[in-house]
Amino acid sequence: MNAHLRRTAIAITVSAMAVSLAACGSEEGTGVRTSDDITVGLLLPENEAARYEKFDKPVIEKKVSQLTNDKGRVVYANAKQDAALQAQQVDTMIESKVDVIIIDAVDSKGIATAVQKAKDADIPVVAFDRLAEGPIDAYTSFDNEEVGHVQGKALLEALGDKAKSSQIVMMNGAVTDPNAAMFKKGAHAELDGKVKIGREYDTKEWKPENANANMQEAIVSLAGENIAGVYSANDGMAGGIIAALKKAGVSPLPPVTGQDAELAAVQRIVAGEQFMSVYKPNAPEASAAAEMAILLARGIGLGAMAQADIDSPTTKGIPSVLVPVVSLTKENIKDTVVKDGVYTVEEICTAKYKADCEEIGLTP
Repeated sequence: MNAHLRRTAIAITVSAMAVSLAACGSEEGTGVRTSDDITVGLLLPENEAARYEKFDKPVIEKKVSQLTNDKGRVVYANAKQDAALQAQQVDTMIESKVDVIIIDAVDSKGIATAVQKAKDADIPVVAFDRLAEGPIDAYTSFDNEEVGHVQGKALLEALGDKAKSSQIVMMNGAVTDPNAAMFKKGAHAELDGKVKIGREYDTKEWKPENANANMQEAIVSLAGENIAGVYSANDGMAGGIIAALKKAGVSPLPPVTGQDAELAAVQRIVAGEQFMSVYKPNAPEASAAAEMAILLARGIGLGAMAQADIDSPTTKGIPSVLVPVVSLTKENIKDTVVKDGVYTVEEICTAKYKADCEEIGLTP
């Protein structure tokens, strides 16, 4: 499905949802829930990446409120990158008898037992952002393999004619995150055979400090001046990587990729320290998760809302909504994160970055 069609599909979900909810009012006695008193359990994986609590949580809360005439509520828990804690949080949600659960798994495989417990308690589960294992009922995320393709293409573009004679470092995400494997697969599809990969790491827990330590090792092993570029799977790690390069005195900095369009990363892009990020519009993804959750809580099928059926290692044909992504560079900051209201020009162009912003025409 191309990006235009995906955007169209996302755009019609609200109207499709409205039709479904209007219809359910006349279906008493058929197992369809007509009450707006719905409790959604929301479990997010960590709070180091700004997106979860700054963007995803508020959007989900707002959408749940809209779809339940302000009578629904969201019960929230953050696992802070602790898989065992998240499993306990699911248990608490089950004991509290929430009507539906939205979960972004810390460990997609390890959470399967908790998902099964929810299923046994007749609580539907929406996998959000990461494809959790176990009997989940719906899934929404981005086209994660395409994320890797976008990153890999951007890095090759930055390297230009130097690619064939250069070597890079690959800093992948955590092995516990299935998205990391998809990012990695897409990136390798672009990079393999076109540039030498001098060192490659799977970064524990996606932590910037672990990426920093890995990068320090790569700089010693390869010699910093011989590293022509760095594939970083996300912005947090990119920050750790760039800090390691600076500390080692590597100048000029090689192009570094990223993902999530975090404010610090956008500012690094403005300053020329980070080459690009992947902008993933959080609002459509979070809205889709909320809409799926309310439909499932009401006992209504997802119908036309689902764009695709995705298979996990444990469950086949999961109704899914996939949201397209955008390569974010200096050239399109104003037309993406600023236009969409993610950040204002004033938030990006603080005193430290004012001159850099003016140089690229990023002004109010």
